[in-house]
Amino acid sequence: YDRETPLDETCRIMDDLVRQGKVLYWGVSEWSADQIARAVDLCRAEGWAVPVSNQPQYSALWRVIEPDVLPTCADVGMGNVVWSPLAGGILTGKYRSTDEIPTGSRGSGSDAMFVRRWMDQGLLDAVQDLRGIAGEAGCTLAQLAVAWCLREPMVSSVIVGATRVEQVDENAAGADVEIDDELLAGVDEILAPYAITGQDDAG
Repeated sequence: YDRETPLDETCRIMDDLVRQGKVLYWGVSEWSADQIARAVDLCRAEGWAVPVSNQPQYSALWRVIEPDVLPTCADVGMGNVVWSPLAGGILTGKYRSTDEIPTGSRGSGSDAMFVRRWMDQGLLDAVQDLRGIAGEAGCTLAQLAVAWCLREPMVSSVIVGATRVEQVDENAAGADVEIDDELLAGVDEILAPYAITGQDDAG
């Protein structure tokens, strides 16, 4: 959200781009529920192209959008294409110890800052405890994390990063994994002490 630019200017220019055929649709990223609602209301009132997608961070560990953003998106008919569904790789189970970071992983490279917030031994152990649930669901931990996000009706798709082709294949297969409510509840129970659920927690 650009706080230095009036909302009507942002919405109007996006409508201009749609009318000119330069873009087909437009969306937002990391906007609050109020910002989304105001933009949609403004566009509808002016007859402009409305934003149709939101790109927020979301995972079984980062659930900040659940209380307000997801309900607002449901109200206005906006889908969510979420990023970091694997929490920087933490939910893949590759990190077993805060003292032993795998060479070549995101946690050891220039992106380590994005992983650092999750480097808690209790959390890493909890993720290992998810292996039993993944086994019951017939999937890997990465696929479990993707499927957990996609179980939410307002999530249209997930954005995943990969450094190898096999990771792409593994993550994509997560879209076909179906997890029953009991197993989903098990995921939530195991990760509850570490999950960020609101803006206050997010700091």
